[in-house]
Amino acid sequence: MATDPPGGPAARASEATEVHTRILRLALGIEDSRAYWEHVDPTVLAAERALLAFEQRWFGSKSLERVRFLLSSFVHRYDTFPEALGVLRRWSSMDASTRQVICHWHLQLSDPLYRRFTGRFLVERRALRDPKVDRDIVLRWVKNEFPERWSAATCVQFASKLLSAASEAGLLSPKRDPRALLLPKVPELALAYLLHLLRGVRFAGTLTENPYLASVGLVDGFLDQRLRALPGIQFRRMAHLTEFEWEAPTLGAWAEATL
Repeated sequence: MATDPPGGPAARASEATEVHTRILRLALGIEDSRAYWEHVDPTVLAAERALLAFEQRWFGSKSLERVRFLLSSFVHRYDTFPEALGVLRRWSSMDASTRQVICHWHLQLSDPLYRRFTGRFLVERRALRDPKVDRDIVLRWVKNEFPERWSAATCVQFASKLLSAASEAGLLSPKRDPRALLLPKVPELALAYLLHLLRGVRFAGTLTENPYLASVGLVDGFLDQRLRALPGIQFRRMAHLTEFEWEAPTLGAWAEATL
């Protein structure tokens, strides 16, 4: 079993568990996330960032109202995990594939509906003979998962936004239904980032069995193969027991030594 990072479980941030509607106004937001990492100063209070971000055009020509919404959403996605945000702020050489899956994982962390959709539903669909989805299939899934919680029109919006976000993440083919199920590229640095991040986060699952890895196809023997080849981590599996040894004690220490 992996050992707890300094601070212990009580000091850990946690994956979100309360369902919300923020994805209706912002899907994956890769380029906006990139702009946020580049500009945000965590020492500036969240309530004071909007005007600064608007005047300095962090997000281009977006309106002040839109900037406020982006900032409030990114507080949940990134500021909730301050050590991770510190790493993302200084990771200037991040490639596009790494950025894509990191944005996907942070949306999963902050949105339990998206996490359930990508980490369970799409994983189950991938096992079918003809693994495709369309808006009607996703709409039925939303209604079955949350019966009578939202209006029919809102459920349609959820279906569309879930498809959009998953497509941005490289999990689905883009735009036209039916959509083929895909798997994004997961570079070594991205995988190492996720594992070091999860060490310091309370989440449902284990470091080898969780919706974050499963959503990008990293399961079973293929995952073991990737883990054994990953620099900075020693991984062993004995029957149902797994063991990790870490060269870096925290995500921040890993980033300082690696990036």
